[in-house]
Amino acid sequence: MRVGITGHRGLSKAVEDEVRRMLAAKVEEFDPSELLGVSCIADGPDTWWAQMVLQAGGQVEVVIPAEEYRDGLPSWHHDTYDDLMRQASDVHQTGLRESTSEAHQAGSEILVGLSDMVLAVWDGKPARGYGGTADVVEYARRLGVPVSVLWPEGAER
Repeated sequence: MRVGITGHRGLSKAVEDEVRRMLAAKVEEFDPSELLGVSCIADGPDTWWAQMVLQAGGQVEVVIPAEEYRDGLPSWHHDTYDDLMRQASDVHQTGLRESTSEAHQAGSEILVGLSDMVLAVWDGKPARGYGGTADVVEYARRLGVPVSVLWPEGAER
């Protein structure tokens, strides 16, 4: 089962803890030998999902939205990003250079296309900018890819 991830970054510690619990519960729903996580491995849910899939014994494929994508992520995340890249069973690229909203959406569209289902750590609100979580959810639903929304009840972004 190929399970992609999309989700909000910069969550509060309380929301992060609950989202991590939700993702851990999702991992347990799958046979690890058949689980393949698909992620852009940004800081936050993308990384937590990839780490949990690997820890469970599954595999991870990474989608890189742009050549400059890593540079646009927080510097404190670079070591984790690099570690996940080393563990990836495959890496997919958009072919774009600049890490723009359009590149992020293009990467997410590749991710959706590779996935049997998508987990969305999403508050249900419209995207704050093009290529946000809401746009990825809309794209997946338009293609008929099942989306499982994970969001703690009553949580705010």
